[in-house]
Formats: sequence, structure tokens, C-alpha cells
Amino acid sequence: MSRTDESQINAAVEAYVLAMSTADEQKLRAAFHASASIIGNYQGAVEWLSVDAYVGEVIGAGLAPNSSPNWKVSLLDITVDAATVKVEDEFGEMRFTDYLSLLKIAGEWKIVSKLYHLHM
Repeated sequence: MSRTDESQINAAVEAYVLAMSTADEQKLRAAFHASASIIGNYQGAVEWLSVDAYVGEVIGAGLAPNSSPNWKVSLLDITVDAATVKVEDEFGEMRFTDYLSLLKIAGEWKIVSKLYHLHM
């Protein structure tokens, strides 16, 4: 694991969290690969979303933008061009644990899947 990759991954995760927390559609889309999936249990059912559907839910939530959300990376594992990051974050009043899979594509780290747990 190189320090450069670790820094780039942390920056990509921070960009994702801030884009989600401020409902910045352009930056949120930029954090994900276009074919990424967002998966978790929500309101008693499995939610399996495309990036478009996920962005729509974030924007549609109508939450006040939060430019300093509570979040932390609690696990980072990198193998050359693939990485897994465990992130604890908040969206509005909800607290999540996100497991993000990232892939280095053309020199840039992109989220290719998000598996989440909503804490009750």
C-alpha cells in the first residue's frame, strides 16, 4: 500500500461523504463509477440501487446541507488497484456503516459498490 494511494482513497471517501451530506449531485456522481451498486436493508426490505437511483434519493431527501458531517474511516485495506473502506457516517438523523469497494481506474479511485448498514 503506497501512501499516495492511501491519501487518494481517503480523499475520494471524504469527497463522497461531503457530496452526500451537501446533496451535491455532480460531486456525488463523480465519486461513483457509473455502473456502481448501492445495497443495504432499508425499511424492512433489501434496497438495491443504481447510482442514478441513489443520487435521486439523496437529492430527494431534501435535507439541509451539512458541510461538516460526522464521519470516520475505521478500516482501509488496499491491494494494488482494489480497496475496501469501512466508513461510519451520518445522513440527516440516520447513522450508517458503509462498506465501500473502490477500484483504481485510469489513475483515479472510484467507488464501484457501496454496501451499507443503517443503525437503528
